[in-house]
Amino acid sequence: MTTTNPERFHVGLTPQRVVDAATELTRETHLMSWSIRDLAGRLGVAASVIYHHVGGKDLLCRRVVERMLERIEPPGSDLPWQEWFRALLYTAGPRAAEYPGAAKWMLMHGPTLPAALPVLEAGMAVLHGAGFSTRSGMAYAALLNNAMLTVSMGDDRLQHEGDGPRDHASMMAEFEQMPTSSAGVRAMGQEVIRPFAEGGEIAMKMRWDYYRFVVDITIAGLDATIGRAGVSTAG
Repeated sequence: MTTTNPERFHVGLTPQRVVDAATELTRETHLMSWSIRDLAGRLGVAASVIYHHVGGKDLLCRRVVERMLERIEPPGSDLPWQEWFRALLYTAGPRAAEYPGAAKWMLMHGPTLPAALPVLEAGMAVLHGAGFSTRSGMAYAALLNNAMLTVSMGDDRLQHEGDGPRDHASMMAEFEQMPTSSAGVRAMGQEVIRPFAEGGEIAMKMRWDYYRFVVDITIAGLDATIGRAGVSTAG
């Protein structure tokens, strides 16, 4: 019986190639959907080789999220804080969505990666400069969390496209079958749920229209409660 040297199956394999493959799997599916076995299969090696070169799934997730964060740059510091965060989040949301699951990872772990530091420091400086003082951290957290939560909801739905009870088309049908629903409820179904039920480009446009709406009202809320109204007394 002939034995095969397992070393020859990963000659030339590097940590970068492993993370490249993990990033590809994430962009094709979802950060939480693939396993070490899937990644090993993609690279044509044993699972033990992945652990040897990079580590387990937790560490690989960090590396994939770092790849996403490296593609996000802070806006210019000359912008008012409202426009600075609008420019940042309008870009960061779609970028995070290119790596489904990355937004949820950030919600769970926070900005704990070195790659997040430039944007974090720049954002905090913008808020301090605007007079948010000791409330800068809370304001930053509200802005980032609301944005990433909205992206995460869209990412997670990609994992449940075949789940009838959660499908927007099923929800639309239920709305239409509610004879006692008010005109306002029916209008919500037409305005919000129907575009998602349509799928394709219409659903994608609705996803990002809603995302920008969440970003805008978060900024407006902070501006009203802490910014213009309370900035002089914050601290």
